[in-house]
Amino acid sequence: MTRFSARAATLLLGLAATTVITPAAEASVFSAQPVNEKNFVMVAAPIGSSIRSQLNIYEQVSAQRACFSQHNSSPAVVNPLLINFDFSGICNRYIDSNGYSLRIGNKDLGTRYQLSIEKKDGDVKLVAVPNSGREEEERHVIARAGGEADGFLKLNFEPGWGVRRRHHGDKVLGHVYIYRDSETASSPAQSIAQSEQPVQPIIQPAEKETPIVPQPLF
Repeated sequence: MTRFSARAATLLLGLAATTVITPAAEASVFSAQPVNEKNFVMVAAPIGSSIRSQLNIYEQVSAQRACFSQHNSSPAVVNPLLINFDFSGICNRYIDSNGYSLRIGNKDLGTRYQLSIEKKDGDVKLVAVPNSGREEEERHVIARAGGEADGFLKLNFEPGWGVRRRHHGDKVLGHVYIYRDSETASSPAQSIAQSEQPVQPIIQPAEKETPIVPQPLF
């Protein structure tokens, strides 16, 4: 090998070494910030006239008008009031993977897992299903309705799961995470941000129907 070729080979090896992906590079460029979960409701929403459902998440942003209410039933049936008015600035609605995704610890898993509603064994569940289809990859049961019924069913988180909001630096983004800490699966109550206060919508509830009114934490 000539002197020039040896030097070129050394430079190429040096460049290759600088492009090795380290574990830290797998972490998301976004952060997951706590929210007040009392302002959110997570539902299994029917898809048209079919028996299938999809995940919807509604957020009460302003107290101007209630975005949703809840029937006193088991499982709990949610009335998505926000579909009946212009909810701009009052409510947020997250209805597909553009609005929500899975995150565990500091890793965004939206491209690896699909959030699906499954109806099985007399219950309705929110499940994170690996896109790869490989049996060795773990499925996560995230939330349950506690039974089956018609309509929009409220989903209740399993221990350790909760909602967080996606941030990019100091910028708040219109995307939320279905979140669990990778090291310690803390309860959702521990992830409530003190800076985000519960919103109390002003509404006269319909008969036999209870609006979901967030209450201050003590």
